[in-house]
Amino acid sequence: MSTGRLLLESLGLRTAPVTNSCNPDSLGAMVREISAGGVVVRQVGEAWEMAAIEPQTETSPTRSVRKPSRKVVLALPKGLVDPGEKADQTALREVREETGLVATPITKLGDIKYVYLRSWGDGQRVFKIVSFFLLRYRSGEIDDVSREMRAEVKRALWIPLEEAPRKLAYRGERDVVRRAQLYLKSHPEV
Repeated sequence: MSTGRLLLESLGLRTAPVTNSCNPDSLGAMVREISAGGVVVRQVGEAWEMAAIEPQTETSPTRSVRKPSRKVVLALPKGLVDPGEKADQTALREVREETGLVATPITKLGDIKYVYLRSWGDGQRVFKIVSFFLLRYRSGEIDDVSREMRAEVKRALWIPLEEAPRKLAYRGERDVVRRAQLYLKSHPEV
């Protein structure tokens, strides 16, 4: 154990396990999550719009109470892949659950990968892979979500696709939207 980690633990501070690609034992211990989501687009005149969600703010007994931020956090709809489900099926299901929209797949845009520290439960480090798909809007009303889903989603809304890279909160999702923009420019028949 490193001197720095010993010092932190002697002060009563909990440290997350450090992972290192050179240490397969610590990588094996990290929790992995596989999720999928979608960039749902619709054309309005000459412009494209995209469905986004404003997630509910997290509340946790282990988190200190902070003054609520006035900044709106926008994200793409996404969620865990259920057992027996394929990633594209998950993307369609999560879009329906989190936005109220029914969509059809166009293409896979790619995967984003990141590590986060759970703010609930065990506080473990999690290695997460999220597969994103470009989806075309077919039907449904934006923000028509169930009461149960309101625990996760404050609201769903259409935003101009052109503005999405500036409005989304997470870098990986902004990159995915840029890929969607490039795809739509190079495939005008969509």
